[in-house]
Amino acid sequence: MNKLEEGINELRNGLKELGMEPDEKQTGQFMEYYRLLISWNEVINLTAITELKEVVVKHFIDSLAIVKAINPSCDRIIDVGTGAGFPGIPIKLMFPGINMVLLDSLNKRIRFLDEVISKLDLANISTVHGRAEDLGRDSLHRGQYDICVSRAVARLAVLAEYCIPFVKQGGSFVAYKSGNVEEELKEAAGAVRLLGADIEKVNEFIIPGTDIRRTLIVIRKTKDTPAKYPRTAGKAAREPLK
Repeated sequence: MNKLEEGINELRNGLKELGMEPDEKQTGQFMEYYRLLISWNEVINLTAITELKEVVVKHFIDSLAIVKAINPSCDRIIDVGTGAGFPGIPIKLMFPGINMVLLDSLNKRIRFLDEVISKLDLANISTVHGRAEDLGRDSLHRGQYDICVSRAVARLAVLAEYCIPFVKQGGSFVAYKSGNVEEELKEAAGAVRLLGADIEKVNEFIIPGTDIRRTLIVIRKTKDTPAKYPRTAGKAAREPLK
């Protein structure tokens, strides 16, 4: 068995544990996504993980573990700080009916994502170049999404201010986290309430096929976020809400 076949088997086995079965088109799209990721990674820094099996487990399957906490097959999802497209593109590949927006502040990553979208022939998915603090105040995006997802590396109180403004009332923000999150949850509780939301669910699990512990935090939007949030660029990180 060659590396490509091993990667496809790893993908199918991992997704089967999550209750999903990719068809041949989808597995082909995942492998093409991997090829593009590695090709572009030689020019711009997209990921430190480059082995096919590791990318499948730590990026593809990890992204799709969202199904352990929430059903992502809704109308509109925004991925904030998407980077190389995680978790947004894997979610889109397995749930092609959704409308996905990928937001990132670096234009070179947006160029990569645009090529992925083109080469994989994906519809109802778009990229936005900008900062969450700015787009969260834009009426085209503020309060417009059923789900906001983020695997960005930031404390929950900071991510909440970036992400909750994008979500419509009744929608959810899903934060991907590693390790113990108790301290972050306590630290972010006041910020979440200020932003018009409640922590609804904390789902801890191990990524299929690994011993890597993961936590998904589901935050439900219950009312409009006050107009003063998100604050101007950088302020959320410098002075997290309490």
